[in-house]
Amino acid sequence: MSLISTKDMTLRYSGQPVLEHVDFTIKPGEIVTLVGPNGSGKSTLVRALLGVLKPQAGSISREPGLQIGYVPQRLALDGMMPLTVARFLSLPKRRSSTAITDVLTRVGAMGLETKDVAQLSGGQFQRILLARALLMEPHILILDEPTQGLDPPGISEFYRLINEIRDETGCAVLLVSHDLHVVMRASDRVVCLNGHVCCEGTPHVVQAAPEYRALFGDEAEATLALYTHAHDHSHDHQHGEGH
Repeated sequence: MSLISTKDMTLRYSGQPVLEHVDFTIKPGEIVTLVGPNGSGKSTLVRALLGVLKPQAGSISREPGLQIGYVPQRLALDGMMPLTVARFLSLPKRRSSTAITDVLTRVGAMGLETKDVAQLSGGQFQRILLARALLMEPHILILDEPTQGLDPPGISEFYRLINEIRDETGCAVLLVSHDLHVVMRASDRVVCLNGHVCCEGTPHVVQAAPEYRALFGDEAEATLALYTHAHDHSHDHQHGEGH
């Protein structure tokens, strides 16, 4: 069963194909990451999955009643307009203070209810956007470059939080990311885009794919070395436990 899938989907902007013949699917509970160079169509695919863009060819199907929680890449808020975190989380739908407190605690942003959104740090704001998406009680969370502007510890922490939320709620997660190192540790499946699906599979399979290496070059090599080391290490650790 898939929550969202596309079949042979093609999308054009002013006559130019941005994505061609894309077959994509995401199942409940999966963490899937989209990687690809700038201009490869990652955000276009997300907008199509959200229903913002209509494909010129092929099809998109969604599970009936599918709830999507979306964390955008950037959200421009008018700094002139005072807006507390609690008020922001009650847009566009009123939320009880209990629901707001609960979700802020869940994302590690407790006590921020009365803070002005404009005064939050980058990391705090990402957590607030995530909290807002979680209030949708989503079957799938879609996060477009959610760690932009965060430092490396902040990035690792954010992915760990996403993993916990997936484990607790069973929701699927679709990440658009260029944090190759972290992605490879945090994903069940990686889809590499460059106007079409170049390769997809488990992180290990994708990293060995020539198409992936051609796109990411040295960075791919470095990531593979890191991933293999971390993977072997955790594997040894797991097996060591049993004896």
